Amino acid sequence: MTESYLSRIGGLIRDARRHKDLTQAELAQLLGTSQSAVARIEQGKQNLSLEMIARIGEKLDSEIVQVSSGVPQNLRIVGGGKLSGEIDVRTSKNAAVALLCASLLNKGRTTLRNLARIEEVNRITEVLTSIGFKIRWLPDSSDLEIVPPETIDLDAMDETAARRTRTIIMFLGPLMHEFETFELPYAGGCDLGTRTVEPHMIALRHFGIDVTATTGSYHVSVDRTASPQRPIVLTERGDTVTENVLLAAARHPGTTVIRNASSNYMVQDLCVFLQQLGVTIEGLGTTTLTVTGVERIDQDIEYSPSEDPIEAMSLLAAAVVTGSEITIRRVPIEFMEIELAVLDTMGFECELSEEYTSANGVTRLVDLRTVPGPLKAPLDKIHPLPFPGLNIDNLPFFAIIAACAHGSTLIHDWVYENRAIYLTELTTLGAKVHLMDPHRVMIEGPTKWRAGEIMCPPALRPGVVILLAMLAAPGVSVLRNVYVINRGYEDLATRLNALGAQIQTFRDI
Repeated sequence: MTESYLSRIGGLIRDARRHKDLTQAELAQLLGTSQSAVARIEQGKQNLSLEMIARIGEKLDSEIVQVSSGVPQNLRIVGGGKLSGEIDVRTSKNAAVALLCASLLNKGRTTLRNLARIEEVNRITEVLTSIGFKIRWLPDSSDLEIVPPETIDLDAMDETAARRTRTIIMFLGPLMHEFETFELPYAGGCDLGTRTVEPHMIALRHFGIDVTATTGSYHVSVDRTASPQRPIVLTERGDTVTENVLLAAARHPGTTVIRNASSNYMVQDLCVFLQQLGVTIEGLGTTTLTVTGVERIDQDIEYSPSEDPIEAMSLLAAAVVTGSEITIRRVPIEFMEIELAVLDTMGFECELSEEYTSANGVTRLVDLRTVPGPLKAPLDKIHPLPFPGLNIDNLPFFAIIAACAHGSTLIHDWVYENRAIYLTELTTLGAKVHLMDPHRVMIEGPTKWRAGEIMCPPALRPGVVILLAMLAAPGVSVLRNVYVINRGYEDLATRLNALGAQIQTFRDI
């Protein structure tokens, strides 16, 4: 903050104080500070956070400054306390983005119920709105209504929004049914190293899609005479690859067989949604999907995606790292069973309710109560595998759990090129994290957590891991520029505060 700017703000505060007929001492008492501090503020000689400016404005009944939403949001965490209470798992971010892309297939109205209101969803809705879709949040709800245009206007696409999400690559499958040639911007999202899009291209070529990558864009041409002549065998069992092929097959006449398909939670949600649109899909929950498409989809549909197992794991990790007893409701247990099995080998205890069904009519849910207790390091390394293995997005949470356990734990993040490196930020908070190579870290516990200030990593799950570790660290910690967390979690700080956490949002000027 420049000296001239501080002076201007100080002058505004002085004038507002005088307008309220308060002395510097009286304002200081209201703020819980000293008269000399107020004097320095009014003279422009005191750095100010937006939190302090907001407090001053509240006491003086005056909005001192207005701040652009483009200013990075930070979190201030008072750690070392316990959590308690109950919390619901919200619906899946990854299912939400897949369903938004699937709405491109439908000429009728799509209403997605209880959708996660997160930045990733905002980016995709911005893209859809820019190309002609009418999108609105229904009043007093988290229900999103999507009405398609008569003609999609790709030339009007909001490229800034498109480049901020990897999900844009999942437009390939739906748009091949609308255009013979088109362009899409390069995908963005988390900074997790080079994640090749080649598996998408290999699979989609069976439908006549040819993609050429040039500076900043994918140039796409579609041969409508092409049709899969044999089963499509995916070269990797990826979630988005499977979803892209499903979106291509949904309106492709005839039957498409997809082998080595992901059967993960968001893929299952997409399959159930497409089935309700009239697409025949056999093999739900398996690695072989048989899809019989329909040439035109035109129907009004309402759909509720299932709960997010990654959020469930986040909340479970929050309980473990703070040594707390909480009840996590609506846990999608079939996508958490391996994680709980690994935790069981570490001595973790919990109580599970009877199973019940999610609003999508398919996913099995339970309520889970955590039971605090000592943990020990597992004998084997912890590593992810395609579903039904341990979820790749849940792996980082085992870093803070391992930091609470007695012994040494090897975390092997073989999928991403540099995500494991971000886990070394935990050393600032007292953890013993040894980077063995870009994919492996050795963590020694238990940890005596300490407060610290960290710039949030540009990857969603490691960012949340650091936030949760700060909950355990006695004192005041600061996590700066948390946009990436807002991209994948809705009101996470507020919801953790409801369990007893002390997290404040603030912005710097």
